[in-house]
This record gives sequence, C-alpha cells and structure tokens, in this order.
Amino acid sequence: MTRSQPPSPFKVSFEFFPPKTAEMEENLWRAVKRLEPLSPSFVSVTYGAGGTTRERTHRTVRRVLEETSLVPAAHLTCVGASREEVLEVADGYWAAGVRHVVALRGDPPAGEAAFTPHPDGYRYASELVAGLRSRHPFEVSVACYAEGHPQAASMTADLDALKNKVDAGATRAMTQFFFDNAIYLRFRDRAARAGITVPIVPGIMPVSNFGQMVKFAKAIGASVPVDLGWKFEGLDADPETRKLVAAAVATEQVQGLAAEGVSDFHFYTLNRADLTYAICHVLGLRPAGAHVAG
Repeated sequence: MTRSQPPSPFKVSFEFFPPKTAEMEENLWRAVKRLEPLSPSFVSVTYGAGGTTRERTHRTVRRVLEETSLVPAAHLTCVGASREEVLEVADGYWAAGVRHVVALRGDPPAGEAAFTPHPDGYRYASELVAGLRSRHPFEVSVACYAEGHPQAASMTADLDALKNKVDAGATRAMTQFFFDNAIYLRFRDRAARAGITVPIVPGIMPVSNFGQMVKFAKAIGASVPVDLGWKFEGLDADPETRKLVAAAVATEQVQGLAAEGVSDFHFYTLNRADLTYAICHVLGLRPAGAHVAG
C-alpha cells in the first residue's frame, strides 16, 4: 500500500556558481535537474569578485529562467563598478524576468587585501539594497555571519550593518555556513533583540571535501569544531565513506536546527546535488507526486 507524501513543513533554497568550463557546465546542469523536482523557494547564482563572472552569471540565470521551473535569484555586488553600472546589470536582470537579487558588498578582486569602493560606487551592501529597491521592486536577500564578519569591528557593529541592510529594504538574511548550531541560535536571538525581524536563514554546507571546506571557513571567519575534523580524518582517499559521513553530519545539523524551530534552509551545493538531495529527503522534501509505503 502506498500513500501520497504529506507536504514538508520546510522550505529550502540552493546556491550554485557559474561554470568556467564545458565539463563544469555539464556538472552544474546535472545538479540543477536533480534538485529541481524538490521545488525549492529559489536558487541563487553567485557573482565573482570584481564582477569577474558577470556574463557567466547572467547566462546561467537566463538558462534557469528559460529551461527550468525554478525561480532564480541573481547575486550582485558593489565591487569594481559605479552605481550606474551596477544598476544597469540590475536592469538587465529585471528585463530578463529576474525578480530576486542577493545583494552583497562583495569580496575584493584577487590580489587585493581589502575592499575599496569604486569612486562612484556603493560603499556598503545597505546602499546597494536601497539602490536596487529604488530601481525595481526586487525581492532582496542579503548575507549575514553567525560568527561575525571577519572585518567587522565587533559583533555589535556587524549586527548594526545587518540592520542597515534590512532597514534599506532587504527581505531575508542568509548566514554563511557554520557547524555549531548554538552559534546560529545565539546569533538569531541577538538579531531579534536588535530589532531585525526578517528571516535569518541558516546556510548549510555539506562537506564533500574537508580540506577545501577548512579553507572556505578561514576566509569567512567560521570556526571548525575539532570533532568535525575527527569525523573526516583518514578519508581523503575514500570518497564513498566521506560522502556517507558528510550526509550524516549535515543531516544531524539540520535536524537539530529544525528541533529549534528553524523551517528554512539555504544549501551551498558547490554545484553538486547528491548530498543536498539526501538531506532534503530526510527533511521530508519529495518530488511532486511522490508516494511512500504505508
């Protein structure tokens, strides 16, 4: 006997990056097609430092619009462009049918240690949010850091920056990845006390490559628990076991967050579908029309 799967109480979104090669493009679209039946709220496409992926990002977003049922959210940054140049990119997205933008200050270009605003550009993500909202009625998501931005003077200053983005019109904040749920929960509570009322969506990074993840974590100021390293120890040459451990670790994390009332999750897929799909399955997300034994 089978029965229809009841709707999951959870909402998810997925992040992809624009591919550099034909092989990477094939991997990306394999992941997109695998995850599409899960009906995410949206999928975001990243934008390289200094606009280095501008055309590839735009092309990927347009393909999502034209060839899938997914809702794309295009990343846009302040780096290396004037306000008018940034808004011209936004105009192009709007004309293409994109109604959701992830607004970021952005990382400095390769070889530069710190962000330097363009003389005629936006200095802060909050200014970019305000510019976008004045140009078109975009839905605007922004980034936040559960452990604080690595360049922030203090956690209070970082929360003030997030509140400025929300006051400018941001409708959602998505955290960079973290591995200790207590860190996210404290951040969520502090944000609420600071008067930030938009959803604070946890960013989840399924760990497919522990060494690579450690480098990512260092760049964003995220801590890596000692026990996480222990779980992946000795698996560098054993991708199958590593994948099983990664799925177990991330599933435990999202189930712990769900127990604390979290209902939305943003997955950093790294253009791979397998781990994210497995975690979503455990959350109860199924393709439309899926049936379960009963």
